[in-house]
Amino acid sequence: MYFQGLTKGEDTVSIAEPFIPTVKKGDVLSIQVSSLNSEATVYFNPSASASTNITNNGANPLVNTPGYLVANDGTIKLPLVGQLPVADLNTTQIADLITTKLKPYLKEPTVNVRNLNFRISVLGEVARPALFTIPNERITIPEALGLAGDLTIYGRRDNVLVIREEGNKRIFTRIDLTNRDAFRSPYYSLHPNDVVYIEPGKARVTSVDRTYQLAPVFIGILSLIAIIVTRN
Repeated sequence: MYFQGLTKGEDTVSIAEPFIPTVKKGDVLSIQVSSLNSEATVYFNPSASASTNITNNGANPLVNTPGYLVANDGTIKLPLVGQLPVADLNTTQIADLITTKLKPYLKEPTVNVRNLNFRISVLGEVARPALFTIPNERITIPEALGLAGDLTIYGRRDNVLVIREEGNKRIFTRIDLTNRDAFRSPYYSLHPNDVVYIEPGKARVTSVDRTYQLAPVFIGILSLIAIIVTRN
């Protein structure tokens, strides 16, 4: 069972602070601009030829959205506006920055920014392991497992591994989903490029070992049957 508590009936568990992702070098941003002057607005939206395609190995629909690559200096380049520093800002802050820069050129501009590089991987004992692109830039471990079709009957729910990159380091943390304390973990909300790995339980290991043990027996029986049929 998931999220078991110590008492029966209704109770309350505090949740870790929501994670607000920021843009990093190498990210691809989808920037859509609209205003009261539609003809002028088209000039600020990248053409379809500059689109960046991102797939999810069939897990999610194809994302085919014009995108701006964040350069190594942490900037993007917009028409007329020029270079804008966007690294370490969240998408709301970037949208506000671009809106301010566009006001001399457009009447009542509205800017929508999405980070197309917010992806997480779910591997191991799940129904549909895959790489998932997260459009709303916010996802928790239960939601990620839901996208992957939940754990198989062989997956260990008490030892879920989350691998996270921070700076030049990889952090390995294990979470027990059978306990409600999982909601308090800072790893309950996933970050971009996190990897969630579901370890197989002893039942899976035993079944695989038994298959390897019985395989020679089945092969021998099939060989004997083939010999008998051939002689007859």
